[in-house]
Formats: sequence, structure tokens, C-alpha cells
Amino acid sequence: MAVTHTSGLMVGARSFAGNPYDGHTLSSQLEQTGILLQDLNVPAPKVVVVDLGYRGHDVPAGVEVIHRGRYQSLTRQQKTWLRRRQAVEPAIGHAKSENRLGRCFLKGALGDAMNAVLAACGYNLRWLLRQIARLGIQAVFLRLAIMTWLQRFWGRPILSPC
Repeated sequence: MAVTHTSGLMVGARSFAGNPYDGHTLSSQLEQTGILLQDLNVPAPKVVVVDLGYRGHDVPAGVEVIHRGRYQSLTRQQKTWLRRRQAVEPAIGHAKSENRLGRCFLKGALGDAMNAVLAACGYNLRWLLRQIARLGIQAVFLRLAIMTWLQRFWGRPILSPC
């Protein structure tokens, strides 16, 4: 799963055939995330906050990997990002329990891939409905319009890569 830093939206979900080591899946997950974000004119993530299983494995060029193994050399903002990584685990747990990611009833590798992406989509729809209930419909769309305008004005993404 690839989750944004600020809002906790799932911007990528991918399944892998067999049982590959987590560290060897980073480049393909970042590739999928970049493909899904390109329609929003958001560049692919350049900073990735991961657990220790990803250190030194399968890191694409131009991507900075932050993990707790080098905590003393991190900046204050990077340490904040590292603490925020703990919010990803509950998001995966909610996707498994509420969006049926725990068990796939679709056939084959394509069914596994579709199940992962649709579970992430369902998680994001629940997030949007919670925001609408909390803020009201006008505030949500006003916030989205402001984020879009700021992105066009500054020419850089509003979503933080994670």
C-alpha cells in the first residue's frame, strides 16, 4: 500500500504473486503509484518512508528512502514523517476488515490485483464520506478546489509522498 503523508489516502495498492520479500517490491509499487498519480498532474514520490525491510533493496534512482535505521542522521521533518508512518498499519487493517482485502474471492493473479486496487478505492470512498459528514459537503469541495488551485499556482503537488 502507498499512503499519502498528510491525509492518509491510499494512492497505490498492489498485489504480488507468490510471497516475495517486502524489500524487493518497492520499485514496482512506486511505478504503480506514479502511474495512478500522473492523471492528477502529481509527480511520482521522491521521498519514501518505509520500515527496515526496504533498506538497500530495489531502490529506484532519484528516490530517497527514510527508515528508522538511520534515525540520528535524519532532519526534524524527516523524523516527523517517520513517526507518521505508523498510521499506515491501521489503514491496512481497516482495508482488510472493512473492505474485504483479507480474503480474495476473485480468480488468478488478475483477480488478486483487482481486489487490492478495489479495496483501496473503497477505503478512499469511506474516507471521503467521513470528511463530508465531518465538514459538510460544501467545505469538502471548497477544500478540494483550493488544493487544485494552489497546485496550479505553485506548480508543485499538494499531496506529500509517502
